[in-house]
Amino acid sequence: MLERAAGPWLAAGLMLLALLLAPPVSAEPTAADAERLARPPLGLDDDGRAAFLRGRALFRQNWVIAPSDDRASGLGPLYNRISCVACHAGNGRGRPPERPDQRLRAMLVRLSLPGSGEHGAPRPHPRYGDQLNEEGVPGVAPEGRAAIDWLAQPHRLADGSTVELRRPRIRLTEPGYGPFGAVLTSARIGSPVLGLGLLDAVPAADLQRLASQPRDDGVRGRVNVVWSVAQGRTVIGRFGWKANAPDLRQQIAAAMIGDLGISSHEFPAQNCMPAQTACRAAPTAGAPELTDTELDDLARYLALLGAPPRRDQDAPEVRRGELRFAAAGCAACHRATLPVDAAAFALRLGIAAPAAPATIAPYTDLLLHDLGAGLADGRPDYRAGPRDWRTPPLWGIGLADVIDAPARYLHDGRARSLEEAILWHDGEARAARLRYERLGAAGRAELLAFLRSL
Repeated sequence: MLERAAGPWLAAGLMLLALLLAPPVSAEPTAADAERLARPPLGLDDDGRAAFLRGRALFRQNWVIAPSDDRASGLGPLYNRISCVACHAGNGRGRPPERPDQRLRAMLVRLSLPGSGEHGAPRPHPRYGDQLNEEGVPGVAPEGRAAIDWLAQPHRLADGSTVELRRPRIRLTEPGYGPFGAVLTSARIGSPVLGLGLLDAVPAADLQRLASQPRDDGVRGRVNVVWSVAQGRTVIGRFGWKANAPDLRQQIAAAMIGDLGISSHEFPAQNCMPAQTACRAAPTAGAPELTDTELDDLARYLALLGAPPRRDQDAPEVRRGELRFAAAGCAACHRATLPVDAAAFALRLGIAAPAAPATIAPYTDLLLHDLGAGLADGRPDYRAGPRDWRTPPLWGIGLADVIDAPARYLHDGRARSLEEAILWHDGEARAARLRYERLGAAGRAELLAFLRSL
């Protein structure tokens, strides 16, 4: 599907180069720089460009309630937001409400009961399923509301300075279908969606190899093993805050049904539990509501979004910060490079394969790590325990405030700065966090300058 007149691997090489480098951004990035990251990459022919643009339109469009003559029909019956971009503004991260009376806008709450469900997945709540839906179409009661109370606590650094940290307390109110009971909850903000196709192309064997490698400070990464709908078997997970999705296509389909109530062949049933009779009786926009072509277009759009390039990487402060990042032990989990199976990536997208594998710089190992009791959500997810979280990629983190300020960090958006995010690290990351705290103000500023260059 690439233009092949100049030779197959040359065209694909341009494509991969465009994904790895993305459009150039300035040392002081602007909103225009962020918007350029959503443009079609180099090397697409007319059909490929059209598919990319259709996927972008689907990602940004507002869905409407069925029945409707509008093609974007099928919202609900239960849902959280009316578009993908509502939780991923500018293809970036979401954030939580700041007050208990504010609604969840770019955040959701996972639900489950103790124990395991089918294939080892979390055990869904019998009345509310595995995710709280705060909205319902006319005639269908919402499942309830989630209020976030912020609890502040001081954190003293080695030099005597103090940073205020906060953690959320979730309160479920206004139950629409009976008592919530002793339900497990986990608040999650939307993750950035840049560079996902490249992460999808990291070979599973390399993730297994990384998980088996010994590391300093007691760091021990683990793969999650999750259910693949397409393959009908368990495979390695790599997407989601707990690596609970096996690939990009299933991650998209799960978000469509879970967040918007849009069914697909991957998840054909409406998101209604047996006791939700009005939900089950509500009209739909077909079966499925998202066609295979539309899911292909969405997957292509997100797979071809490049990762932003580094900025100011030769600045003395940034170079010193990069050395401090490695010396502190942060790179044990936030690995600077990962291999990519370029041929598999090209095959998945229907493009010509480059001549050789590529290496990407996402600053993650895509593995699960125990980050301590402070970040624990109390909720297992396949093989991920309550204290386990997948190492989030850091590429593009320096653009977070540019894409959608004020940026929030960590799985539940508790961290209001990169420093707060670091200070919440514990468990396997405790030694690295303590080294950061001992750096002193100048050393910490250098390490943060490096992060802002990503």
